[in-house]
Amino acid sequence: MKPQNTSRAKAPRCRSFEVQDENTLMPFLLQVLHDQSRTAVKSFLAHKLVQVNNRVTTQFDTPLKPGDTVTVGMNKSAAPFHHPMLNLLYEDEHLLVVEKASGLLSMGTERDKTKTAYYILNNYLRNKDPRNHIFILHRLDRETSGIMMFAKSKKVQEILQKNWNDMIRERKYVAVVEGCPQPEQGQVKSYISENKALIVHATSSQDGKLAITNYTTLKSNRQFALVELELETGRKNQIRVHMQEIGHPVTGDPKYGATKNPLRRLALHAFKLDFIHPITGKNMKFETPIPAKFMTLFK
Repeated sequence: MKPQNTSRAKAPRCRSFEVQDENTLMPFLLQVLHDQSRTAVKSFLAHKLVQVNNRVTTQFDTPLKPGDTVTVGMNKSAAPFHHPMLNLLYEDEHLLVVEKASGLLSMGTERDKTKTAYYILNNYLRNKDPRNHIFILHRLDRETSGIMMFAKSKKVQEILQKNWNDMIRERKYVAVVEGCPQPEQGQVKSYISENKALIVHATSSQDGKLAITNYTTLKSNRQFALVELELETGRKNQIRVHMQEIGHPVTGDPKYGATKNPLRRLALHAFKLDFIHPITGKNMKFETPIPAKFMTLFK
């Protein structure tokens, strides 16, 4: 009688596969790792040897969509990213897409150069290779949470910045505002500029830049409304200025007229980003849930 082999399945050399069609992880692994048994593939998952878009997963039913990258095997340079204020949504050789928590700066200031998304992600990439670097594409205010992306090369940064309005197909936010906007759906269109005190405000067309925000009320009560906001332009503090302009400032935003702060934070979250990949030309879509805190005001 042959002795049983109780050692775990030997992990293959680190190999990456691009997903072509919608699928779930286990069938996909069995297809691409046809030289491995089902038991071996389960072992790779159990021992955290499988990553989807550079994030370790042990779930056999993880959904996959075209363009996703599945990596199998040990690769020290692809160590999973973990940070309490940043969630890595997507990574490839050209881009990083993350969800930022409220309270974290997008990039450094004179006062704070390290507690920033830029610093944290730059360190993450440089730990893989000291030559790596990230490049700013856009910003979210410190107290705004949600989706943002960074380029991994100057070339990708330049392509996106030069073609921003054409390549960014959709950017949507959700906010809790004071009162209920009337009408419940509409557009705010004005010229805004920044004064010496670094406060953005409405101004004449000669002095400012055109800003356009579309809003739709999703829920409301006597005190607050949950609104979805879509940007047609990307001006600094645009949503905060426009909500103040129509008399319904974002809660937790005294700088722009708010008198209430029930959530102890600025109630603004970038929940959706849809763009054309600057290198592959693929349509990339990312969406995060509305923060649970926001919903507590409407129970």
